[in-house]
Amino acid sequence: MRVLIVCSSGGHLTQALALKEWWGRHERSWVTLPTEDARSRLVGERVVEAHYPTVRNLPNLARNFSLARRVLRAERPDLVFSTGAAIALPFFAQARFFGARTAFLEPVDRITSASLSGRLVYPFSDSFFVQWDALAEMYPGSENIGVVL
Repeated sequence: MRVLIVCSSGGHLTQALALKEWWGRHERSWVTLPTEDARSRLVGERVVEAHYPTVRNLPNLARNFSLARRVLRAERPDLVFSTGAAIALPFFAQARFFGARTAFLEPVDRITSASLSGRLVYPFSDSFFVQWDALAEMYPGSENIGVVL
C-alpha cells in the first residue's frame, strides 16, 4: 500500500511518528511544513514541503491546493493519512479524485472539543479516528483507538 502522510510539524508530526509500527510497513511519502524539526525528524524519508504558514493564510491555502493536486497526481497514494492540521484539507478534499482513501486522527490533546482541521476534513474522511470517548460523540461514525502517545 502507498501511503501519503500529511501533517504539520511539531505535535502533529509527533503523533504521526508514534505510528511508525503501522506506516513503516508501507511505501510512503510525507507532506509537512518546512521547519527544522520536521526536516531533522524525517531524514531518509521522501518529503514534500508545503507552503507555510498555513493557519488562516488564504494565499498559502490556495498554493497548498495546487501542491496537493501535483503530489496526489505524482504519488498516486492508496491512502492519505493525517494527524492535522490545516495542511490536511487540500489533500483530503482532492484525494478521492485521485482514487485515494482518507484517514484522519484527531490529536491526543483534543479531548472534549473538535479541532478546526478535524471539522473541516471530517466530510472528506473515509475513516476518522479519535483518542477519547468524549470526542467520539462529536464525530458520528468515528472510531476511538485510544491514546497513541
